[in-house]
Amino acid sequence: MTAPFCSVRGLSVRYGQEAALKSINLDIIGGERLAIIGESGSGKSTLARALAGLLPERTKIEGNITWPTLGYAPLPGRDFGFVFQDPSTSLNPVLTIGEQIAEAAQRHLGFGWRQAYARAEELLTRVRLPQPTNAMRAFPHQLSGGQRQRVAITAAIAAKPALLIADEATSALDVVVQAEIVRLLDGLVREEGMTLLFITHDIALASGFVDRVAVFHNGELVEAGPIRSVLSSPTDSYTAALIASHRDLSTPPLIAEVAS
Repeated sequence: MTAPFCSVRGLSVRYGQEAALKSINLDIIGGERLAIIGESGSGKSTLARALAGLLPERTKIEGNITWPTLGYAPLPGRDFGFVFQDPSTSLNPVLTIGEQIAEAAQRHLGFGWRQAYARAEELLTRVRLPQPTNAMRAFPHQLSGGQRQRVAITAAIAAKPALLIADEATSALDVVVQAEIVRLLDGLVREEGMTLLFITHDIALASGFVDRVAVFHNGELVEAGPIRSVLSSPTDSYTAALIASHRDLSTPPLIAEVAS
């Protein structure tokens, strides 16, 4: 049996007296697209930050996170990229777009500045940012929200990471742009052979492209499995309620309801 890319065992996280995660056991398979689903406060973002080593100081952590495939704890930027909900948290307002993306390639891939800058422009073309040459000289505030998110994704993958964590990366965008970003993430992950951890509260959005889903509720992992199996035959009442909440005329059909 192939070792998992990441193995989480008995992970509990407490912020003071508040338990954000409660004894989580979860494997992440290399090359898969795994959605972490749950409402605000369910613990899904805490899991993402625990994997990335981004939890606040004095956070109480129990359990183990191991990386059998890598053999060591991943390095931010080099081994994993992180895309946040608000790209303003990850983009420097005083540096141009080109400088920010090229910096990651230069630092983690050992590129010279000219080579790193060329890679930055090539990546902006791949994420379909309009007029990438001009965008390289622009500052974050000169771009739209959807364009900034494309830049944030570009910066996150600049060093060819093995794992891409997208934490509510589409929730601040309108429905049309959400769909564009999801297609972009899906395409990039497939092309680069990356593993994707897609954090979202929207099970309908995730259902269109992920391989597996893990459902979180009140800090607990209540259900996990292949996306089609979970959607067609949920075993937990909370999962069933999430699915039922999307069965209306205003949301797209879930993948399990689309004829194969």
